[in-house]
Amino acid sequence: MSTHRRHHGQHEEAPHHHGHSHAGEDMLSVEEAYERVMASFAPLEGVEVPLLESMGQTLAEDITSPLALPPLANSGMDGYALQGADIAGASQDSPRRLPVVGIVAAGQMPERPVEAGVAMRIMTGAPVPDGADTVVPFEETDEVQRKTEGRPLDEVAIFSEMPVGANVRPAGEDIQPGELVLEAGTAIRAAEVGVLASLGLAQVKVVRRPIVSVLATGDELETAGSALSGGKIYDSNSFGVAASVVACGGVPRLLGIARDNLDDLHAKLAATAGSDLVITSAGVSKGDYDIVKDVLEQRGSMNFWSVRMRPAKPLAFGHLRGDGDKDVPLLGLPGNPVSAMVAFEMFARPAILAMLGRPVRPRPAVDGVLTGAIRNYDGRRVYARVEVEKRDGVYYATPTGPQGSNILTSMSRANGLAICPEDLPAKHAGEQVRIIMLDWNEEVEL
Repeated sequence: MSTHRRHHGQHEEAPHHHGHSHAGEDMLSVEEAYERVMASFAPLEGVEVPLLESMGQTLAEDITSPLALPPLANSGMDGYALQGADIAGASQDSPRRLPVVGIVAAGQMPERPVEAGVAMRIMTGAPVPDGADTVVPFEETDEVQRKTEGRPLDEVAIFSEMPVGANVRPAGEDIQPGELVLEAGTAIRAAEVGVLASLGLAQVKVVRRPIVSVLATGDELETAGSALSGGKIYDSNSFGVAASVVACGGVPRLLGIARDNLDDLHAKLAATAGSDLVITSAGVSKGDYDIVKDVLEQRGSMNFWSVRMRPAKPLAFGHLRGDGDKDVPLLGLPGNPVSAMVAFEMFARPAILAMLGRPVRPRPAVDGVLTGAIRNYDGRRVYARVEVEKRDGVYYATPTGPQGSNILTSMSRANGLAICPEDLPAKHAGEQVRIIMLDWNEEVEL
């Protein structure tokens, strides 16, 4: 659904004030809001990082191999390197006996070639000597018997013929010199880290992780760890949002709490310089003080929307004026903690994935059976917090208690969001429902 192009202060609608969408009281659909937000995000520039730090990031360059892998033909087994023609017809009853002219270990080069009529002991991964074209595993020889009887390994009896080329890994079998091994845009997993290491790369160029400034607003908030005075609540949004940023692969920068006064808001927003995205919480709904909206609009170009979803109806999006021509996107989330987390899931997560150069895919979704009702009071798309379990091949979604947007434990107990569409007044127990899976608990089978 996303389009990758940057907008720096240029929007599809003029800035407007105090919670009104561009069409009066019309609400945007989730999809409309998503498209407008995502139009501002594209992959960030590439940076060189140590190989292990690249885990989970996206390649910013094509990787072409400087070498062959394996660099030399090598043995796939512990055994004997020889010429396949010398053991044609070999069997238990009619073994082929060959003198052993040396041994080659992994990491060493053979000291001599293998001519017709001789064999060389070889270890797994060791370079195959010139002249040899086949490796016979030691199990197909009398090596164990010789060792048991204390006889020297100066000769070996081969009890089985092998096709020419058996157990020989050709040079370049995995990767040829100059081959395009990994393309720019590839997500780096453990396997890719291993491939890059096999090419001798200690560093790799990846799409930079976005720096996301996180700012809570409100006079009622106190920072965790401080004493809680009358009428105050602890700021959970900063930490919930910052943790979500980390989970997406971004780098959060906690700016603390901005009080509901002009000086503090301006000072806190000035500290967002150098960010790739600013996420605020609270101060964006119709019932909030206009001070947050006023300051955001003074510092940039902002739009305040109502989105046809529950929770997370109020949403702000725009750009703060930055240094030079780099304006910083700002996403204003609602203040209620569940609303903030659901809005992050729908709009901030895909924006961060886009900046990371990752495919912007929705979460996995399943169809399941509701065990309790979801009410839809006002024609919005409802995202109900549910605990999903699979029993007898069927997914069951159980609402996680009261669904108020202030009840953060409803998110803590949930591993999915069950959807009641805009045009239905309710989804009842026993009905099929679409569920966005936030995570797969160990108890939930795929």
